[in-house]
Amino acid sequence: MSDTVTPPRPPVRAWYRPMVARPTDEPYRTVTPLELLFDLCFVAAVRQAADRLHHNLGEADIGHGIGLYPAVFFAIWWAWMNFTTFASAYDPEDDVYRLTTLVQIAGALVIAGGVPRAFDHGDFSVITYGYVIMRVAMVGQWLRVARSDPERRATALRYAVGIMVLQAAWLARLALPDVWLLPGFLAIVLAELLLPFWARRPAPIIWHPRHITERYGLFTIIVLGESVLAASLAVQTAFDRGTKASTLLSIAGAGIVIVFAMWWLYFDRPVQHLAASPRVALLWGYGQYLIFASAAALGAGLAIDVDYQTGTAHLGRVAAGYAVAAPVTVYLLAVWTLHIRPYEQLKMTVPYWATAALVLLTPLTPAPSRMTALLLATLVATTVVATRRRQGAAGTATDH
Repeated sequence: MSDTVTPPRPPVRAWYRPMVARPTDEPYRTVTPLELLFDLCFVAAVRQAADRLHHNLGEADIGHGIGLYPAVFFAIWWAWMNFTTFASAYDPEDDVYRLTTLVQIAGALVIAGGVPRAFDHGDFSVITYGYVIMRVAMVGQWLRVARSDPERRATALRYAVGIMVLQAAWLARLALPDVWLLPGFLAIVLAELLLPFWARRPAPIIWHPRHITERYGLFTIIVLGESVLAASLAVQTAFDRGTKASTLLSIAGAGIVIVFAMWWLYFDRPVQHLAASPRVALLWGYGQYLIFASAAALGAGLAIDVDYQTGTAHLGRVAAGYAVAAPVTVYLLAVWTLHIRPYEQLKMTVPYWATAALVLLTPLTPAPSRMTALLLATLVATTVVATRRRQGAAGTATDH
């Protein structure tokens, strides 16, 4: 009798499967390698936006940089959101879906290539063409849903039609006179944000709570990592110029503490139950824009801090300090709104708001980034103590 064991056959991926909604209680639902690839490719656009913001601030062109950055980052974030929310509800894991997603990734890379042009000349044409590529693929995905999921056919068709109309509006905006560009942009942005609420009226698209919050969390980590990379490259350049190592190590240490504290505060408590309702999950996802945008802007701010210390920035000490303090403050208030306020815990509301207020004052001190790092480290310590007390109180209540 032979002891040879026949190895199991690897599963065969289907070329095409009906695109039906995935169960919201699906166990062990995790982020797929394709979603991670999509995120990593999208980081190219985030990096471009942070680099151009750094350039504008370093040249003391503050109004131009601050004015364009939110608009450019909205274009990046909204394209990412469109894919992320769809993939959480519908992902048949077939070959057609993979190929369609690769088309969307190609559009994301075109968007990244258009970011410098948007910053330098206010020309959003390349970004708009990248949107065309992504959204043609997205319309195809929604038409697949309309064909395979009768319960949500009306919703899928609303999404498909709405996306086509709005994309036509983005293309038409390119032909507007300069005086109408900003009003046109704001009007289409509002329509984009309202589209999901209108489309979901026949039957809501329901996301997997743990999966969708994990997607937001992983992208936050990636964006914070980009901030670390931006700061490290600035430090490397300063070393090459002969800047004192003690000065640069102090800035680098402060930057590491700031990024680590921001990571800690974001992941301090579970949030998947906050996205249980489709409407709340959508609004909660909208709030992630502020978290992503401020985390990416931090990288530009840390690089500006290095530039100021090396004398290459055309900014004063206070302005350079706000390049770090402003994004950190926005991040703190966004995390409080999305992660702390739903728990209705006054004990943590006061430390968050007090820290945000003090961070805004750090540019008036001799070492802004180091003071910011100290304040964030103190806030993290406060959250740790509060968490331990809460756990202790819960354990005592259980024992009784």
